[in-house]
Amino acid sequence: MPSRPDTPQTIAPAPLRGRDESLGTEKIGRLLMRLSIPAMIAMFVNALYNLVDTIFIGRAVGPAGIGGLAIAFPFQIFLFALATMVGIGAASVTSRALGAGNMERARRAAGNAFTMSAILGVAIMVVGLVFVDQILAAFGATPGLIEYARDYLEVIVIGAPFLVVAVTGNNLIRSEGRAKVAMVSMLIGTGANLILDPIFIFGLGMGVRGAAWATVIGFILSFVFIAAFFVTGRSSLSFKRSDMRLEPRISREILAIGFPNFTKQLGGSVLVVVINNALRIHGGDIAIATFGVINRLLMFAVMPVFGIVQGFQPIAGYNYGAKKMDRVREVVRIASIATTSIAGGFFIVMMVFPGPLMSIFGDDAELIALGTYAMRIIVLVLPIIGIQLVGATFFMAIGKALPALILSISRQILFLIPLVLIFPLFWGTTGVWLAFPVADTLATTLTIIWLVIEMRKIIDRVSP
Repeated sequence: MPSRPDTPQTIAPAPLRGRDESLGTEKIGRLLMRLSIPAMIAMFVNALYNLVDTIFIGRAVGPAGIGGLAIAFPFQIFLFALATMVGIGAASVTSRALGAGNMERARRAAGNAFTMSAILGVAIMVVGLVFVDQILAAFGATPGLIEYARDYLEVIVIGAPFLVVAVTGNNLIRSEGRAKVAMVSMLIGTGANLILDPIFIFGLGMGVRGAAWATVIGFILSFVFIAAFFVTGRSSLSFKRSDMRLEPRISREILAIGFPNFTKQLGGSVLVVVINNALRIHGGDIAIATFGVINRLLMFAVMPVFGIVQGFQPIAGYNYGAKKMDRVREVVRIASIATTSIAGGFFIVMMVFPGPLMSIFGDDAELIALGTYAMRIIVLVLPIIGIQLVGATFFMAIGKALPALILSISRQILFLIPLVLIFPLFWGTTGVWLAFPVADTLATTLTIIWLVIEMRKIIDRVSP
């Protein structure tokens, strides 16, 4: 277990800004809405630019271009996994420290997080540039797709340092209740990407490489905004240069809390690699392109759910640190209802209109037919995924690394990857699609069991 922050009895609480105190006093429903809506908007726009990338590439290059993006996508997931490992771990440490009134610890955690994220970003850039062909070969690139995948990934890794630092800063901003600022930082990057995409892809004829450069420029602009926010002292987590010196105890706690999320997203990266290779064997390039489209649509559907979860985390962490367990229970309940409702809405759209959704990405008849069939299988139990995400994030927020780790890896690593390897042996390409609803059901069931046990413990603490 990671160490707990000092309690208010052993360190005098520093004065908190009004918006920090509201995490422990404002009505839960209103507070969750205030923190989640900006995050939902930002995540929605973030998913939109991923979707637009794919649409533009599908229209400009065709299914092979989409397949190239699908091959490169696992590396992007890995990059975001490293960034969010530091960011979410630091957000948990800082939100609990703010709740306990320990401002010094919160600032040191923020400084350590930025140092670690900068080191990781540069390391990933170097490794990605040196081993790009080996990475793509391992990710399941076929001769028809590797050129497009290389054009995209070579550019993306150049932006790795900016992305990792920006994602870390965004999580820290949310940890102090500044959801609107975090939203703006994301909108700056995604907005630039949406504007530059058609210019680079169509206007300059850069194709897949143009989409990658639009994405990297977005990373850089988000980084500049976040750096300015902290440097100018607008954050309650504004730290001195000495706070950026790595402290083993704080760094270990950040990584321990963030590691479950890293393994979850790393599992997503490994999952896409496994799926791409399974589809390469059983379905070929068109099956890989089909999954690339559906995966982007799923991201678009799930991102608003992640927005709720991002608003949920600082509330749960702050109130747990402040020992306000009734508020912890309430935010878990409301967040679960909200995420289930949002996922349910997207479930209806994707079940009823799979053909029209697929046709947005191009006129290839085979792509549309296979996508229509696959989408209806993949989203069968989409409404329940919100509970799984809330449960895993809850344990991260309260600093319980082991259950957070197990629940974070349950869907991708414990269930989905084995099923993707086994099911195609019996049902071919259809087996890949069937693995998704089965894994979602198993992971959500495990989450509910663990969450109910923890909620009972919390009820015992607040009972007279």
